Amino acid sequence: MSEAIKIDVWSDIACPWCYIGKRNLENGLAAASADPDAPAVEVTYHSFELAPDTPVDFEGGESDYLAEHKGISPDQAQEMLSRVTGVAADAGLTYRFDLLRHTNTVKAHELLHFAKSQGRQHEMAERLMAAYFTEGRHVGRIDDLVALAEDAGLDGDAAREALESGRHLQDVRADQAQAAAYGINGVPFFVIDGKYGVSGAQPAEAFSQIVRQVWSERSEPAAS
Repeated sequence: MSEAIKIDVWSDIACPWCYIGKRNLENGLAAASADPDAPAVEVTYHSFELAPDTPVDFEGGESDYLAEHKGISPDQAQEMLSRVTGVAADAGLTYRFDLLRHTNTVKAHELLHFAKSQGRQHEMAERLMAAYFTEGRHVGRIDDLVALAEDAGLDGDAAREALESGRHLQDVRADQAQAAAYGINGVPFFVIDGKYGVSGAQPAEAFSQIVRQVWSERSEPAAS
């Protein structure tokens, strides 16, 4: 039995393409899991802040933020949001940019590291992204994050202590340093088995194909 293929995913929970990429990855892995010789895969999420200077309470909607951040017109910003909403729908996600509350994500990333230490990182990543993109929940304040942590099956008091102490900030910074070392400057970014880099929210079929390829390479006898 070969060791599991490791997939390291750099993402920001406030990145619309990251949630799409997450869902496409999951769907692609689910398809490959039906193979007779199904690949064993282990997925780990890593922190990447797209806009670390964003205030916790941003005044304005998502189109206002995009227009300001990217230096484009409000109409162009709305067009971008409409496009990504359509791509998200194709992945089975219902984005609600009319409800979305833009915020700083560093505390959400700290919470993801706490969840990882408790064996619930995947549940926490899903809960945060769903809360942000589909429910209009605030994901930048500790009280709101504790409630979401409880939704993901974590102990609320322990989550609050982790966030208030800031003890996982060093883990967030370590992820960001690793991203810089890899030359990652945009997310989502997927590192497959430490040797293949996949950028962007690829279709589910692309993820199925690469894990099947890596799995079959491991089965091939070494050249003499």
